[in-house]
Order: sequence, then C-alpha cells, then structure tokens
Amino acid sequence: MTEKIKLTKKDRFAVAVRHQYLQGSWNYERMQNGGWCYSIIPAIKKLYSNKEDRIAALKRHLEFYNTHPYVSAPVMGVTLALEEERANGVEVDNATIQGVKVGMMGPLAGVGDPVFWFTARPILGALGASLALGGSIIGPLLFFVVWNILRFGFIWYTQEFGYKLGTEITKDLSGGLLGKITQGASILGMFVIGSLVQRWVSINFTPIVSKVTQSPGAYIDWGKLASGARGIKEALIQYNSLGANGLDKVKITTLQENLDSLIPGLAAVLLTLLICQLLKKKVSPIVIIVCLFVVGILARLAHLM
Repeated sequence: MTEKIKLTKKDRFAVAVRHQYLQGSWNYERMQNGGWCYSIIPAIKKLYSNKEDRIAALKRHLEFYNTHPYVSAPVMGVTLALEEERANGVEVDNATIQGVKVGMMGPLAGVGDPVFWFTARPILGALGASLALGGSIIGPLLFFVVWNILRFGFIWYTQEFGYKLGTEITKDLSGGLLGKITQGASILGMFVIGSLVQRWVSINFTPIVSKVTQSPGAYIDWGKLASGARGIKEALIQYNSLGANGLDKVKITTLQENLDSLIPGLAAVLLTLLICQLLKKKVSPIVIIVCLFVVGILARLAHLM
C-alpha cells in the first residue's frame, strides 16, 4: 500500500510566508496569478515528485485570480487540501480546483477591504500617530509591530482553517458541501458590497429644482455682521442654529437633494445594479469604464452632474 502524501505544518507555513507576496507580480491580464503560483510552489514540490505533474499543477494555478491579499488565505487553505487529495489519487479535476478559487475569491474580496483597510489599519494608524505626536517613538513601532502580527496571524490561522475545511470538502465532492460554502461566501460578500455602495459610488445631480427667498432671520445676513473675529464668531453661532440652508438668502434645492430626501443613495444603487446586469450579459468591463467616462463628461458639460 502506497503511503499517503501529507502536507506538514512546515510545508503549509512555507506557503503562508510566500502568500504575503501575493501581489508581487500583479498584472492586468490575470491579476494575482503569478503571486498565487509562487505561494503554492512549496506544496506542489512536496505533493508531486514527477516533473510533468509539477508543471501541470503550476499551469492550472496560473489561471486568473484576484481577491483581497489577506482573505486569500482561506482560499489557499482549501486549495492545498484539494491538491493534497488529488496527489493521493482522489478524483479532483482542474475544474473543481479552479471552481473553488473563483467561487470564494470574489465574495471574500468584499470582506477584506472594510475589515482591514477601513477598520483595523486606520485604528492602529490613529493610535500610533497619537503617540508619535506626543514625541514617543513607540507610536510608529507599535503600528508596525502590531499590524504585521495581526496581518500574518490572520493569514496563517485562516489558511489552516481553510485547509481543515478543504479536507471535509474532498470527502463530499458530490454532496453539495462545496456549493454551500461558495454560496455562503457569496451571500456574505454581497451583503458587505451592498453596504459599501454609497461609500464607493458617488453621483450628484446638479439641476436646480427650486429657488425660495427666505424670510429675515432664516439666513445669515452677512452685511450686518461685525468685522473681524467677532463677526466670524457671530456667523458660526448662527450657522450652528440655522444649518447649511441659512448660508444664503435664496434657498436653492437641487435634484440630488430631493432624491436624497426620498431614498439616500438611490442613484448609486441603480448604477451598481445596471453595471452588474451589463457584466452578467458579458459586456466588457473596459467598455463599461469608457462609457462611464463619456457619460460623466457629457453630463458635466450639460450641467446635469
């Protein structure tokens, strides 16, 4: 009986170390495929002793791949488990391995940005900056050390989680477990992406809907303010009570303000759904980007945006 080939913790750790450089050879054709292939080389060498098998394995891992560099770790873990089972004779084809990568990379990409770029890194950066402003060298050192411990710790432990999960998937390739995993990841990713649409997509319709002359007292009468610092103080006090509508005598309402009063972010959501529909119909992303540029420029020239 042939002894089963097993990836040791040392092998998996070597992959995790290399996986830090996922974006080291980023390209516009297949995005992070070079970094992914570089990361998995230690495992491929361990699993396949035949040169032709190694070449075939590296070729299938040079397919398109793109996700957040940190949440890529659980995808790598699952892939390692699938490759391990394949090397031991289990019927795991190229389509299954690529399907796992594609099925997980997209949804998880939407999770990485808000967790790392919009939350963890700004918090640590603010803490380090506050200490540095006080003249302490601990500030930048704290940011550098804590951030890298957090970053690599997440990569290692989520890769291990994906590896253990992957062994369960290989036991149930025909039972729908893989579909449930990718479906769950998709739901999570879509939820996060949906919540961030208003942050990422900005549309402002500038046509004026109405102009209303406000009564005295409803706006700041700039001509009656005192000069110097005293006048600035009076203006700030009045602005605090009147709000942005009190800056001018004539209150101008734009189309965007009316839309925001009904459903904030409606235009951004509709544009996002339109682009998703176009992508679903196989319209090239380059064509969509060019069209957005053209529409934006024309709308600007026409004073619509």
